[in-house]
Amino acid sequence: MMNGNLIKKVFKYGRPFKMECGAELPELEICYHISEDYAPHNGKKVIWIAHALTANSNPEEWWDTLVGNGKFFDSEKYTIVCANILGSCYGTTGPASVNPETGRKYLLEFPHITIRDVVNMMIILRKELKISNIDLLIGGSVGGFQCLEWAIIEPDVIENLCACACNARISAWHTAYNESQRMCLYADKTFSDAESVAGGKKGLAAARALSLISYRSSTGYNKTQTDGEGFADDDIRHLWDRRASSYQRYQGEKFVSRFDAYSYLSMLNLADSHDVGRGRGGVSEALAGIKAKTLVIGIQEDFLFPVNEPEEMSRLIPGATFRIIHSNFGHDGFLLEYKQLSQVISEVFCLPLPI
Repeated sequence: MMNGNLIKKVFKYGRPFKMECGAELPELEICYHISEDYAPHNGKKVIWIAHALTANSNPEEWWDTLVGNGKFFDSEKYTIVCANILGSCYGTTGPASVNPETGRKYLLEFPHITIRDVVNMMIILRKELKISNIDLLIGGSVGGFQCLEWAIIEPDVIENLCACACNARISAWHTAYNESQRMCLYADKTFSDAESVAGGKKGLAAARALSLISYRSSTGYNKTQTDGEGFADDDIRHLWDRRASSYQRYQGEKFVSRFDAYSYLSMLNLADSHDVGRGRGGVSEALAGIKAKTLVIGIQEDFLFPVNEPEEMSRLIPGATFRIIHSNFGHDGFLLEYKQLSQVISEVFCLPLPI
């Protein structure tokens, strides 16, 4: 492995972890990736990346256009940290973990978690790593939810904040999508009846196919998935096997190969917990407590987070800058439009662009 690449580690927290819902995990493991040469107080700026709904702790995999040696977020120049979120299936404690009190996997018995629970878990890891200040905290979508919560909980720790393609409180529109996906999961009889993570695969595939529509845009789909002229002229039966249909099936099957239905339910519930104003006197009062220099990025074509939502949020954060990027990929543009993202982030936070 080249010096500076991110390496995977697991921190075992030796105390019970209490969650907002009142439940308590008797054991907690946190899977994370960090720059290979990290040492406390090594003088390097810390960039903490908060991942979105179904990603993992290695941004060199899912954000490889931005993170890595010689890239914008250079893993040799900076200390890069990213932790897998609570309830996921990529190494941090979640539904696929064994409950030590029962000897069985949690599955549907895994407690409901919130964005604040996830951030409190991140803070435990931050302290374990002896990181006193985070020079840049960045995340998109559910990762952006985490960034906002963290900047509110620890305003003196976060120096710079970049929240992409997100809002300050889950919208009814977003929850409707999440509930539709939960209905897909529960419509699969094997989901409720299973005793292993193998259950609910068909429901998971359907849920993923549904979610993908909210992550993309009609422009993107119409450019890449439209059948050519004369399609099915030779056989009318082909009319019901269009390119867009096969693409949705493929994406569902692909997702099932890397995720499980129980962790996905946990992630959907996690997203629905998002409300920075809960217990803090409302969204306006909560956001007013952010001290970090803040950049909010909206995507003009974002179907899930229309730009008026992040724009309004930016007005409530003291001194925040709001920028819009464009993407035929819609919401997923925060993962794919690396040139626009790096340019905007560079301008606001004075980070050098790679040569």
